[in-house]
Amino acid sequence: MPVTNQPHAEHVPEFSEPGSTAVSWARVERVLRDSEMFWLSTVRGDGRPHVAPLPAMWLDGRLHFCTGAHEQKARNLESNPRCVLTTGSNSFREGLDVIVEGTAAQVGDEAVLTRLARMWRDKLDWPFEVADGRFRDPGSDDHRAPVFGVTPAKVLAFSKNPYSQTRYTFGE
Repeated sequence: MPVTNQPHAEHVPEFSEPGSTAVSWARVERVLRDSEMFWLSTVRGDGRPHVAPLPAMWLDGRLHFCTGAHEQKARNLESNPRCVLTTGSNSFREGLDVIVEGTAAQVGDEAVLTRLARMWRDKLDWPFEVADGRFRDPGSDDHRAPVFGVTPAKVLAFSKNPYSQTRYTFGE
């Protein structure tokens, strides 16, 4: 089910250059849609952080990624579904960095998984098949990866020219 509520944007002047303005949600969505790699931050059961790079896809107002069920990030999400995904530019003076804070939930809807598999193939040339509510590498019956969708609670956008911070929150 798509997330349909639009975020409330707030320009954060104390972390922005004078005269700067809020980054448009359309620009933020473009970065989320066009970026290939993200950094996923989760929390281990003992409270230690865990960060890993992975591809993600923006679809229906959620950011989606997959991981092996045995991997640390999947085990972390089992006990604490709150996480952060970041993407953007590693340049100091240009680009737009975007941080998505939210809650991850496993995606089981076959139609959504099929759309996501098509996105992985078209965007990254990474073919996945959908099997038993998970992604499967073609030709491998034993490698099935759960797919997670992160529903944003807060999104931060950091523009670098001029320096500007915009906070997006999502209400009902």
